[in-house]
Amino acid sequence: MNRIVSTLVTGFVLLLVLSSMIFVVDQRKYAIVFALGQIKEVVREPGLHFKLPPPFQNVLLLDNRIMTIESPDAERFITAEKMNILVDSFVKWRIGRNEGQAKLYYVTFNGDETRARDRMSVIIKAALNEEITKHTVSEVISGKRGQVMEAIRNKVVAEAAQIGVEIIDVRLKRVEYVEQINNSVYERMKAERLRVANELRSTGSAASETIRADADRQRTVILAEAFRDAENIRGEGDAKASQIYAEAFGRNPEFYKFYRSLEAYRTTFKNHGDVMVVDPSSDFFKYFKNSGTASQK
Repeated sequence: MNRIVSTLVTGFVLLLVLSSMIFVVDQRKYAIVFALGQIKEVVREPGLHFKLPPPFQNVLLLDNRIMTIESPDAERFITAEKMNILVDSFVKWRIGRNEGQAKLYYVTFNGDETRARDRMSVIIKAALNEEITKHTVSEVISGKRGQVMEAIRNKVVAEAAQIGVEIIDVRLKRVEYVEQINNSVYERMKAERLRVANELRSTGSAASETIRADADRQRTVILAEAFRDAENIRGEGDAKASQIYAEAFGRNPEFYKFYRSLEAYRTTFKNHGDVMVVDPSSDFFKYFKNSGTASQK
């Protein structure tokens, strides 16, 4: 009986010792193996691994996933033109993937993720403050936002490498003015838009006047040219008519005299109230006296 109990106890002890020699590394973890308090190795491969039983060797598991640090509230920074802005940012990071970085991370924070997050927050805030103070508001918001984020990322990467942390990305989520200066900024933006609108309106009015003046000039030129051409055509027509009349009347001078007398009668007796004092025997009434004699002559 005692032998059975002894065998069971021995088997149980051996089982405990064997189980303490086995450890499993999840694919989301790193394993740091300590030998008598000193870091012996960093196990990065997931699966089943073996070690010496405590107290000879111990294992500490660290998360190797990408983690995020977000500022709970937007933080205030001062730009190059001494204006206050609120910046909301986030950083993607993880423990360094090589053995040296993992060891450095453990030595720096003793494996405490909370301490690591606090230290990273300080580094990020210092990098933001150092870089934002070099730029204006417009550059941080839009003009050079990519360059600003890249400069901040480089600073954070350099600082984080000294504590065994790898930086994946740094982003500015939101950049805006503090509440106290929002109204003045909006008024300045409004004034700027009004100035641009007035400039465009003035430019449009000047262009309109130029176009109208050019149109009036072209109208005057066109009318003058049309009047000139009409007078030329009218003169040519009168000359042609005079030539035809001359040729026609030259064939019968008496008919020409008769025609001219009729034209004179028509002009003279145009109005019924006209009064003329003329000798009836004058040549003016020549064709009224005797049409037959006139025709014979």
